[in-house]
Amino acid sequence: MTKKSDTRWFAAIGPGLLVAATGVGAGDLATASFTGVQLGVAVLWVVVLGAAIKFVLNEGLARYQLATGDTILEGCSERLGRPFHFCFLLYLLPWSVFVGAALMGACGVTAHAILPVMDEPARAKIVFGIAHSMLGVALVRIGGYGLFERVMRLCIGVMFVTVVVTAVLVRPEWPQVFRGLLVPTIPQFHGAGLGWTVALMGGVGGTLTVLCYGYWIREEGRENESDLRVCRIDLGVGYGMTALFGMAMVIIGSQVEVEGKGAGLIVALADRLEGSVGVVGRWAFLLGAWGAVFSSLLGVWQAVPYIFADFVSLALREPKDARSRRVSTRSPTYRWFLYALAVVPIIGLRYGFRDIQKYYAVIGAAFMPFLAAVLLYLNGHASFVGHRMKNRPATTVVLAIVLTLFCVAGWFSIRATFPG
Repeated sequence: MTKKSDTRWFAAIGPGLLVAATGVGAGDLATASFTGVQLGVAVLWVVVLGAAIKFVLNEGLARYQLATGDTILEGCSERLGRPFHFCFLLYLLPWSVFVGAALMGACGVTAHAILPVMDEPARAKIVFGIAHSMLGVALVRIGGYGLFERVMRLCIGVMFVTVVVTAVLVRPEWPQVFRGLLVPTIPQFHGAGLGWTVALMGGVGGTLTVLCYGYWIREEGRENESDLRVCRIDLGVGYGMTALFGMAMVIIGSQVEVEGKGAGLIVALADRLEGSVGVVGRWAFLLGAWGAVFSSLLGVWQAVPYIFADFVSLALREPKDARSRRVSTRSPTYRWFLYALAVVPIIGLRYGFRDIQKYYAVIGAAFMPFLAAVLLYLNGHASFVGHRMKNRPATTVVLAIVLTLFCVAGWFSIRATFPG
């Protein structure tokens, strides 16, 4: 891959925008709006914390790759061996089904809100969800990385501007908004509050999809330690936009007075907004919501097959030259996993949109302590990454807090989400 000659800031933050566009979608649009409905703006601090955590994790991932030339999966395979292969496969496959169903469902619900040509919202969710899945496959297969990047930039521009402006136009109680940002509280802690809070923290900015950043910076030609500063700026912009978008969705959700349930919540949000900001505001929100969920689907469809292809190559212990050929959009392994990702999760479209979103976010959050532990280990040894790229004490403390936080909170949220 050839490094791009365009060094303007907009080109430099390309992979960061991809991370933002992929991470905000089913996780931020649905989970944040559901959480806003349930808990209000008191949990805005969770959005900021979630984005900051993802920045630290993704910066560590990029730092390891730039220091060693290996992806984080290659590092885990080399240092942890067969147990890692077995555990990662057990996580990747069900995660792919849940995230695929969540993304298709989110696309289907949003498309039905824009184009309500069917009488049954549940049936429309399935039809439109499948159509978006097939469109994602076509864009990934036909256009390559260049077209993928351009479409994603367009989607994130639309979703960011329209959703953030909509959040301002609904006129929330700004003192409560600032309190929700500055004073950490969890309403309904002993009820559903903790589960929704952890789901929001886990969903903000993606979960397993943070691994995709390593493959995208390879596409951009970032291959050594001198590129770390660009990656940090890149990720800072991406996760800053992610936090603003997530907060906007919580604010919008908190203003919904009707009880939107399941596939009807997006329509309920849009109808509520029409009363506050007019017809133009309603359509702007719907277009922004569609941009969010479709860009998330497209990002997962493009990048997660990279992860699977990398995993297969490592499990087969192929040499590095053979591995580089397999971890390519042209390889059979990449293509077949892309097709499976686009088809198998269709079975999940029959289940409730709200429940799929919540289970997906909680399962995604389970990946965070694993990644924190891996980065503590791999980036904590100068013999692995060198003294200059080794974790600093502050980074070590943050990763240890992330590991503890997600283990403890995840346990309580799983008990609340799956009672009995």
